[in-house]
Amino acid sequence: MAKTLKETLGAMIPKLREERVKILKGSGDVQISQVSVTQAFGGMRGVKGMICDTSVVEPDQGLIIRGTPVMKLKDKLPEEIFWLLITGNMPTADELKGFQGELKAAGEVPKYIWKVLKAMPKSSHPMAMLDTAILAMENESVFRKRYNEGMAKTDYWEAALDDSIKILGTIHTIAAGLYRIKYKKGDLIEPSNKLDWGADFARMLGLAPKKGETHAMMRLYLVLHSDHEGGNVSANTCHTVGSALSDPYYAVSAGLNGLAGPLHGLANQECLNWVLQTMEKFGGAPSEKEIEDYAWETLNSGKVIPGYGHAVLRVTDPRFSAFNAFGKKYMAKDPVFQTVDRVFNVVPKVLEKHGKAKNPWPNVDAGSGALLYYYGLKEFEYYTVLFSVSRAMGMLSQLVLNRAVGTAITRPKSVSTEWIKGQIK
Repeated sequence: MAKTLKETLGAMIPKLREERVKILKGSGDVQISQVSVTQAFGGMRGVKGMICDTSVVEPDQGLIIRGTPVMKLKDKLPEEIFWLLITGNMPTADELKGFQGELKAAGEVPKYIWKVLKAMPKSSHPMAMLDTAILAMENESVFRKRYNEGMAKTDYWEAALDDSIKILGTIHTIAAGLYRIKYKKGDLIEPSNKLDWGADFARMLGLAPKKGETHAMMRLYLVLHSDHEGGNVSANTCHTVGSALSDPYYAVSAGLNGLAGPLHGLANQECLNWVLQTMEKFGGAPSEKEIEDYAWETLNSGKVIPGYGHAVLRVTDPRFSAFNAFGKKYMAKDPVFQTVDRVFNVVPKVLEKHGKAKNPWPNVDAGSGALLYYYGLKEFEYYTVLFSVSRAMGMLSQLVLNRAVGTAITRPKSVSTEWIKGQIK
């Protein structure tokens, strides 16, 4: 009989704990990083100072989830990816079926959540609606209840996993519901017992299925945005809040607040907006020569071309490549996608000639918006909500594993500018 996710993780945890104790006891004084003044003032970029086993981002390869490059996972279901993030292995067919059943069993959204969302100002940003809903649902927390009852530290992970399954079982329904409330799309659409997580999300949004293409697009989007190691703002914020033993509802809501920032989750809408501005300027899908001229015009005016460059990557983001391949298969004649594809052919060369970009290659945001736009999601400010539904998998998998091995509260040492000046002298 197939094991549940909790049973599978429970069998792994003793070894994980033993490994951590062994590393700390035998090699705790080994230095793994040095910090420059630039890094101290620059948001700690590149400082090796935290552990994340779910995924890594290699400058020359991109996202690698549990040892597997993300391009090899692009045809998987999001539910399979969450299992992989948690355990390090893909689920068997029976394990997948059982886990999907757990998510559906936990999928009832409390009625008070819809009252909260409908009571919010009509001008509320959809991200504010989502993170408010998750925070309001803290009322359902198993972790808080069991902590107040005095559960053992070694059991923290179980309660955190229970909360995580509830969040994952409902976040797509909440996200779809607030979309229909916010943009007056009609009545809420109830979840289906027959569809997988990604397909059901697309259905509850009310998007036309287009012979299954929309479902496939949503699955791909959720897989590609699921995790991006531990240092990005949303994951790091969730980790920091969770390290204080705040339950997953508090931690994920905090992470979503970070994801809402213009420097993190808003990038894909800025990229799409630049593409649409380009098309408006030239009256349709521009030629590569027209794109080149407009790219130089953008750069010479002191602006950046959104979607190109990345804090870590020094190659084309494989997630962009996955979206681009999907677009060529299903929407090759769409003028917006054609423009995105031509921009990819032109802009890296322009940026190389310009000489100021450390990485002239596209990141995931350069292509994702065009797919959402094509399949009916025209409300740009909602795009970060889609990102959030996906990234909840990464935040929650990291949180559960940190509870399992007893990761300490986050408390880095800060220094003053005067101290820095003294060190320089």
